Amino acid sequence: MSKFTLNRRTMLRGMVSGSAVGIGLPLLEAMLNTHGEALADGSDLPLRFIAYYWADGIVIDQWEPPDTGAGYTLSPALQPLQGPIKDYVNVISGMGNLYNGQFLTHHEGMCGFSGHPIIASGGLNSDAGGATLDQVIADLPGVADCTPVRATHVRISKRESQDGDGGTTVVAMSHRDAGGGNIVAQIPETNPVEVWQNLFGTFMPSVDDADRRLSVLDFVKADADALKDRLGMADRARIDAHLRGISELETKITAVIPSCELPDTPTETNQDVGGVEQISSVVAAMSGLIAQAFVCDITRVATVLFKKFVADSVFDEINANDQHHSASHGGPNNATYRAGITYQMEKFADLLNVLHGTEDPMGGNLLDNTIVFATSDCSTGQVHSIERQPMLVAGRGGGHLVAQSVHHQSTPWNNSHSNPNSSGNMSDVLLSCLRAFDPGANSVGSGAQRSEDPLTDILA
Repeated sequence: MSKFTLNRRTMLRGMVSGSAVGIGLPLLEAMLNTHGEALADGSDLPLRFIAYYWADGIVIDQWEPPDTGAGYTLSPALQPLQGPIKDYVNVISGMGNLYNGQFLTHHEGMCGFSGHPIIASGGLNSDAGGATLDQVIADLPGVADCTPVRATHVRISKRESQDGDGGTTVVAMSHRDAGGGNIVAQIPETNPVEVWQNLFGTFMPSVDDADRRLSVLDFVKADADALKDRLGMADRARIDAHLRGISELETKITAVIPSCELPDTPTETNQDVGGVEQISSVVAAMSGLIAQAFVCDITRVATVLFKKFVADSVFDEINANDQHHSASHGGPNNATYRAGITYQMEKFADLLNVLHGTEDPMGGNLLDNTIVFATSDCSTGQVHSIERQPMLVAGRGGGHLVAQSVHHQSTPWNNSHSNPNSSGNMSDVLLSCLRAFDPGANSVGSGAQRSEDPLTDILA
């Protein structure tokens, strides 16, 4: 008797108020080939990528670990990464952002996600000069054509800046090359309910009532029961666990929408409580959505913009007495700034812990088959330096990255912005990540930031 097989993009479907609704399925044995080494149609098993941005730099001697190599010691600012996720986190320090154009503060640091120089457009305005790595990966054959959603882009703090910075570099961390020299900003979503709808809700037309949007499980139950009758015991258990996970996410999403007035600024789609952003709750909801989308194979690419650079975000959860950006200009000894850096690392750790705690249908946990690349817009926040830009690369990438995490430190820069002298180009790290998805990739970026040499220290 031939094995019952399912297409990877099979969805559970139902109807509500005359509109179609669907939910993606986790990876099931029925979707794999005989040996479980590939999908039934011969395509590769899913590998995921997340780009993560935290704002306003670091205090170097607080953030960089004191030792290098495997088994490195976590620095004070990196203490939130302790525990099992520490073994998945590679720290890269001392490498240069080789941008050699007009220095605008903060803007040029965003080149770290693409390897392309920004395009200064007058004043404190700039546009992205090329596609970011997440979009390069999302457009690859075997990635773009394997999931219903190319990529998902989320933003945690919804605060804006009053400093007058503008351009696509400011509004988004992710940019896609649409051809013909057209680089399109991928605007992140701040509202977890909208992220949910974009990933899991396929209502036509859109339903505005929150209760009806979040009751999707009720409407696909019949289809789920019919499918389980045709599956083996292990696959039935996976579907049950998958639906329980979605139900838990619905509860989390509902919890992060407090009952209060909408903020005055129309870009702030989440609601505060007493004027305070609910950052930890939003991080939990967004992290859970990304993890569930990976399990479902709804998408394999995500970006997380923790806060915009120079935004007026205040980290109330740690009783910060100033905006984080303003505190960065108080210098490396400013207590609020130092606490804010550690707080941002704590929220990054929250995402990693969700991925680590989520079973991957392929075996292990999601961090085993994901690459998470994280950096900031500068190194020393007070002077907006890009001469020692910090980077983290987490996950195992399906065996592409080292099994035991390391701290790699290049010879730090000691010259001016226009004439760097470093033993490393931070675009080398981008190329290392890209080759997990495209082994034939020979370069990343352009101009002075172009790299043809991956950082081998983090590769398996």
